[in-house]
Amino acid sequence: MAQFEYRGRTAQGDLVSGQVEGESLDSVANQLFNTGVTPIDIKEAPQRRTAEHSLVKLFATGYPSLDELVLFTRQMYSLTRSGVPIIRGLQGLMESTRNERLREALEDIVDTLEAGRELSVGLARHPRIFNALYISIVRVGEETGRLEESFNRLYQYLNLEKETRKQVKSALRYPTIVIAAITAAIFIVTTWVIPKFAEIFTRFDIELPIYTRIILGVANFMQAWWPALLVSMLAAIVGFIFWKRTPEGRYRWDRAKLKFPVIGQIIIRATLARFSRAFAMAYRSGVPLIQAMTLCSRAVDNAFIAERIVDMRNGVERGESVSRTAAATGVFTPLVLQMMSVGEETGALDDMLDEAADFYEREVEYDVKNLANLIEPVITIMIGVMVLILALGVFLPMWDLVQIARR
Repeated sequence: MAQFEYRGRTAQGDLVSGQVEGESLDSVANQLFNTGVTPIDIKEAPQRRTAEHSLVKLFATGYPSLDELVLFTRQMYSLTRSGVPIIRGLQGLMESTRNERLREALEDIVDTLEAGRELSVGLARHPRIFNALYISIVRVGEETGRLEESFNRLYQYLNLEKETRKQVKSALRYPTIVIAAITAAIFIVTTWVIPKFAEIFTRFDIELPIYTRIILGVANFMQAWWPALLVSMLAAIVGFIFWKRTPEGRYRWDRAKLKFPVIGQIIIRATLARFSRAFAMAYRSGVPLIQAMTLCSRAVDNAFIAERIVDMRNGVERGESVSRTAAATGVFTPLVLQMMSVGEETGALDDMLDEAADFYEREVEYDVKNLANLIEPVITIMIGVMVLILALGVFLPMWDLVQIARR
């Protein structure tokens, strides 16, 4: 939404002016009419950009990390629970935060509150920092007068989200490093080591085995075309990043991740744990069921799972139960589906979803701890095959050289 400057007259005929936020001129005019002001002139406010502000934008840090958002939420819970006025509390947080973008967002939120708008409206002006689920929980807290409880639930949810992400990253770190190391070793061996042996083999004019000829062919190709290969690799990486940012690319990549051996199941369970926790929190906070599913579909950070959640929402809109629509998605385990069914029958769906989240989180923790044991045989086989091929390609011709030397 943009800022608009207006001039108008009150019901008593007094001339007033100021700034108001709105989506369009018509929406601003309706706001003024609703407050008893008859608008005379409305125009979009010019954006004030100074050289100092531009430099700050240029060298500003990135958007707040999840750790910084967890800390901010915890601080807001403490402030609202202790009865500190929100504006004063936010001004104090502005001075203590180290993230420039978060500081600017808090400054804008303070301006929004001073203009008479709600906290949730100020948060909604910064969707890159506060997602739709966060804003909806805060709005429910404002409407029910339990804002501190909303921030407490958000803090617990974000803290668990941080732990889940940490577990998934630790699960992916080991195989990523090993595969990168194997790739670098193959590149070095085929580009610099094998050609040195090729010079020796060429001098004696011996017939090389098939393995050696293949390795030498690959080595010669990489040695001659490594600049083009490097540029092509960088172009492929950049193209993949841009493709992944498109809706179709993100959907296909998120679906492909779930099919990775071993790691795919960890990602599925971590994503479903995130959904169950977010859905339970939204449902317990009083967010309507359909709206809660819509918000949770944006919070899972996986386009494929998000589409399954949207299918669940559509089924609930048609009058079906949550457990039945969840079973139709084909991503929930039978145990969790039974827990959802019991939760609907007993009226404790949020508690059962919390149990489902605990179940998935325990499975993720167990799988992460045993990931090294699961991946180690696969990596050992890969390294063994690579060493075998290199050994056959290098040492068989060397054996022929020994035979020639003996003659």
